Amino acid sequence: MKFARAVVKHRIPILIITLLLMIPAAFGYIHTRVNYDMLTYLPSDMETVQGQDELMKEFGKGAFSFLVFENMPERDVAAMKQKIAAIDHVESVVWYDSLADLSIPMEVLPENVYRAFNSDDCTMMAVFFDSSTSADVTMDAIREIRSVAGKQCFVTGMSAMVTDLKDLCEREEPIYVGIAVALALAAMLLLLDNWVAPLVFLSSIAMMIVLNLGTNYFFGEISYITKALSAVLQLAVTMDYSIFLWNSYNEQCETTDDRKEAMALAIRETLASVVGSSITTIAGFIALCFMTYTMGRDLGIVMAKGVVFGVIGCVTVLPALILTFDKVLQKTKHRSLLPKTGKTAAAVVKAFPVFLIIFVILIVPAFYGYKKTSDEVYYDMLETLPKDMECVIANTKLNEEFDIASTHMVLADATLSPKTVREMSREMESVAGVRYVLSLESVIGSAVPEEILPKSVTSLLKSDRWELLLINSEYSCASDEVNAQVEELNAILKRYDAGGMLIGEAPCMKDMIETTDRDFRIVNIVSIAAIFVIIALVEKSLSLPVILIAVIEVAIFINLGIPHYLGQRLPFIAPICISTIQLGATVDYAILMTTRYKKERALGVGRKVSVQTALATSIPSILASGVGLFAATFGVAVYSEIDIISAMCYLMARGAVVSMLMVIGALPALLLLCDGLIGRTTAGMRKIADDSRDEEERSVHHENFEG
Repeated sequence: MKFARAVVKHRIPILIITLLLMIPAAFGYIHTRVNYDMLTYLPSDMETVQGQDELMKEFGKGAFSFLVFENMPERDVAAMKQKIAAIDHVESVVWYDSLADLSIPMEVLPENVYRAFNSDDCTMMAVFFDSSTSADVTMDAIREIRSVAGKQCFVTGMSAMVTDLKDLCEREEPIYVGIAVALALAAMLLLLDNWVAPLVFLSSIAMMIVLNLGTNYFFGEISYITKALSAVLQLAVTMDYSIFLWNSYNEQCETTDDRKEAMALAIRETLASVVGSSITTIAGFIALCFMTYTMGRDLGIVMAKGVVFGVIGCVTVLPALILTFDKVLQKTKHRSLLPKTGKTAAAVVKAFPVFLIIFVILIVPAFYGYKKTSDEVYYDMLETLPKDMECVIANTKLNEEFDIASTHMVLADATLSPKTVREMSREMESVAGVRYVLSLESVIGSAVPEEILPKSVTSLLKSDRWELLLINSEYSCASDEVNAQVEELNAILKRYDAGGMLIGEAPCMKDMIETTDRDFRIVNIVSIAAIFVIIALVEKSLSLPVILIAVIEVAIFINLGIPHYLGQRLPFIAPICISTIQLGATVDYAILMTTRYKKERALGVGRKVSVQTALATSIPSILASGVGLFAATFGVAVYSEIDIISAMCYLMARGAVVSMLMVIGALPALLLLCDGLIGRTTAGMRKIADDSRDEEERSVHHENFEG
């Protein structure tokens, strides 16, 4: 109570300090770097990641792109090559004239090498950068290449993709927040009994969002998914905390004329309830930190931090704002637009066998769809982008003109003999889907000794420690075909050079597939175990955690199973994150109802009336939380052109609705079915009353449910 009274007493300093903190927070938000490269979150001990580091260390090469020039004379292409080579952070540009030094007559070049760079009306060159794929300077270089080369040039590769992704995100993200705020405002106007209170709530939540985003500065960088979703998610999952404080304050005002004392009592009551509620949400986000694919940790920490800020704001900044604008708030009250819930609760309890049957029937198809959806996810980040984006068009052009869908790189021991490298290259070229292998040996052939080549030529593909080979494949990244191809190429490489490394986008994607598949199982186990323990401690029961988690897990199965039945494929990160987020964010609905049910049963009230009372009193809060989460995410899902953002928001919006319906429909039925078991396995509950008391209790409580 001391804390609550201190907040009320120091409300003006609290507001002033919070507003002052907005300044460094805004600075931190602006200067927090955003990472758009999903592959950088792979564990650093993977060979593909280490190989990329070696490529940078030994060759000064980081990012890599193919440039396709359409209908451009060779002389102009050569001139363009010089301009591109002069762009900052372009390490080298490889075209067939790079290898046709004056000491090597053009006719000496093998035909397959010439054809590797030329098609009927297009020519292709490889560009290496001295910076990483998603470095800001690499993206700047991509933009400059496009500017210099013009519309006849198509820039492919991961760096082009992250450049386009960044530009699209920066255009869309402010609109995400605007849509989420507008729809959340509409939801609160529907759910609340005041016209101005939603604006006060949003002001408090906005301050906490800014503080959360600003403190990300200390992490150095965050992923673009975290940046795009964190504000929307924080708004969605913390909005009901504000509603709880507001309702509690109004209830206290009915018993005391002292508004400050009423707020102090409301803060105390809210703090106890909201802290308990937020713990499960935080646990869900923290579970993401157990992913070895570290983007989960990125999102998990930021969102857990956001929930903590939301709780702090709810019991400090929001009370200060409400008291400051109390006169206006009292003048703008209106009748609640929500109907009474007594009849709904009575109907659900009466028909509970029907809800039990529906619950059981849904389990098998929901779980089947859930498993199939998890197996059908896609990993190719190009699929998340609109088809009319420059990088997507460029990759399509590369595939159509040169039959190249992905490029692998081999780092082989520089001491391998030219004969050995040629044998290895020939064997690799025999692998299904490999278009050709480009190496120093394949370029000069066996007739030209390597020793007579100038350093400018050999340095492109060879260092003191490694020789670099390029393998072009007709299989797309993250496909089953390319994954099998990578395995076969790796087996060949290891036979010739045990220390050699196969790197590139496709090998990294293969590692990501294997990593996230393990992560999915681990995160699910951790989140369920953590929330089971929390519920067991809060409810002092062994059976209630099983029942509550079962209800929400079936809701998750339904939510994630629907895409399979609709023929939709999800980006790989969506099922991992959504299963955890939905469990953590919506199990509160079930805890709220169960806590009230347990309280009624402990007082000796009959099981049916206990469930009916719990349901009737919980529906408004469940609706507030569920509709808030739906409103904040659905608009973003409809608007976003980035499929990974759109898909996750669709899943969160639908998950809120499904969880809400399952808790209102299935949970009461399960509580009635398992009432005896709950009584025997829950501390503090009296001996279960005889079912015959239901009728007596119903008549006593009849007036509470009449409208």
